[in-house]
Amino acid sequence: MKLPSLFTTSAPSVAVQIASRAVSGITLGRHGGAPVIAAHAVEPLPAGAVVPALTSQNIVDRPAVVQALSRMLARLGGRQRRVALVLPDTVAKVSLVRIDSVPARASDLDQLIRWHVRKSAPFPVEDAQVSASPGAALKGGGREFVVALARRQVVDEFETVCAEAGVQAGAVDIATFSLVNAVLAAGREVVGDWLLVHLTPDYGSIVILRGQDLIFFRNRAEGSDESLPDLVHQTAMYYEDRLAGGGFARVVVAGVGADGGPTASATSTLEGMRRQIEAKLGVKTETVDPQRVARFSDRIAADATLAITIAPLLGALAGAGADV
Repeated sequence: MKLPSLFTTSAPSVAVQIASRAVSGITLGRHGGAPVIAAHAVEPLPAGAVVPALTSQNIVDRPAVVQALSRMLARLGGRQRRVALVLPDTVAKVSLVRIDSVPARASDLDQLIRWHVRKSAPFPVEDAQVSASPGAALKGGGREFVVALARRQVVDEFETVCAEAGVQAGAVDIATFSLVNAVLAAGREVVGDWLLVHLTPDYGSIVILRGQDLIFFRNRAEGSDESLPDLVHQTAMYYEDRLAGGGFARVVVAGVGADGGPTASATSTLEGMRRQIEAKLGVKTETVDPQRVARFSDRIAADATLAITIAPLLGALAGAGADV
């Protein structure tokens, strides 16, 4: 199962994430035939340089972002040319579209999906980058599709700063989709329904999957009246009432710190959120373990704080088709 990419070509071996407070990256290599994380780097961004949003300008201070990207890529080493790019969830609108009779031709399916999302799109669908992946099968032969809708101009902003830093964005995904792909790439058998909660300084996202099929997605901006644990509790009630939920086999909690990088405070915040969610749901939670997908090289001192940054980057590479 692969969640919809906003844009993708062939598989890269370098992943880059641009968030509101930092840029980060990893390089994937191989050792003894197995995938390894060969290098990683994080560079902070000045406040306000990146303001992730669905309809407005995102790259506010372009020189600062290009400089941070260039420094980060230099720290990764090598001669990167193509990268998998991870963007904040808030640059895209995610919808679940039910299609009772799926057209055989891809072009007809694309037009049908665009027709379905046209009314709810916050901008003309003609100006959008629209990507869809098959979701859960429906009774009677239909199917639900997971649709990611982003303003083309916004995606172009991020691709342009990458180009000015010397790399091409060969795949573009949002962070929570990348985390889901990291969990799926870990190789553990996926049975039953499971919940993923993604916490960042700017937003929180909640995803429910039935096996490998995404059946629920919700994003909450930071500063809203409801706390994320309360929203998780409401989501669990909705899941039971409207999605025929029989209980979560797994609950995964992931996130980043205020600076977007691997810090002790990031781990502390994540652990606090895990405890609150466990209290709300009465279910033990777990975190994303990127080393189930690729080991760190001997040069990297791996710890729990670093895993927070690595997970979506590794998931982006898995989603883009990298050999992990």
